[in-house]
Amino acid sequence: MKESRNLLERLGYPSTDLTELPTSLKTFPDGAQYRIELPSVEGPAALKETLKEIDRYGLTVHRISQGSGIMLQTDEEILEMCRLISERGMELSLFVGPRGTWDISSGPLTSAGKSQALRHEGADQLVYAMEDLKRGAKLGLRGALVADEGLLILTKEMKKAGQLPEDFVVKVSVQMGSANPVSIRLMQDLGAGTYNVPSALTLPKLASIRKSIDIPIDLYVEVPDNFGGFLRYYEIPEIIRVLAPVYIKFGLRNHPDVYPSGKQWESTNISLVQERVRRAAIGVQMIERYYPEAKMSKLGAEGLGIPKIITATAANN
Repeated sequence: MKESRNLLERLGYPSTDLTELPTSLKTFPDGAQYRIELPSVEGPAALKETLKEIDRYGLTVHRISQGSGIMLQTDEEILEMCRLISERGMELSLFVGPRGTWDISSGPLTSAGKSQALRHEGADQLVYAMEDLKRGAKLGLRGALVADEGLLILTKEMKKAGQLPEDFVVKVSVQMGSANPVSIRLMQDLGAGTYNVPSALTLPKLASIRKSIDIPIDLYVEVPDNFGGFLRYYEIPEIIRVLAPVYIKFGLRNHPDVYPSGKQWESTNISLVQERVRRAAIGVQMIERYYPEAKMSKLGAEGLGIPKIITATAANN
């Protein structure tokens, strides 16, 4: 194995998983080590309830993300979500709408095809996804999730061409699946602004990834059942120390799959976001108890994809 390890080292990668768990000296632009993310906030009603619960618990949450996608929100709903988030200096990240599992092909729905589930099939779906991103940006959105390498590199080209704002944060979904230092460095080079690593990676494996990339890592510390259902709360202090800059992401296990969401799931979504905020409060208490010196970003910090407030009139012009 020596020859292979030497080649990795010459290329600037770790040649082994970092079992010594070195402290990361990398930070967010404001010098902070961590931020908090709440995912699966499906639409304005769920967002309003999330913000209400955040205030009730006295939490700081930096990013709200959503899985049903830009495509399944009306202009008015996106404008409202952007306004609610912008007023607080938080980031809003909505998934690109068209994806493999919503196309007419059965491939992504088969057991063998799950790895391609959210990738885009054919050129037309890439165009649809690009249109989704442009529509979101026109409505004030400054962050989106992608899960396709082709779309990822296109976001980089869209910025160069002036079709996306330079400050638009491209968050790579956990469903991209890349899980080693070389693959995730490639995602960074293709244009990833943050990368959601697979949820079951050990700290030594994650440490080797952190050494190889500079962009923030996103990591579920409570993982939805379809990604494994892990609860990594007691690891949060070490996750912050070793992986900074990192988004600590509070999913929720033991809940129904609500994607794509809509009015038919609204009451369920509201109860789910209430519990996610409660889980985040538990996680924050872990940080306060075991790593109180950890530095957290303030709201409005540099690098957050804070939406712009756009009027309905301006959006229609």
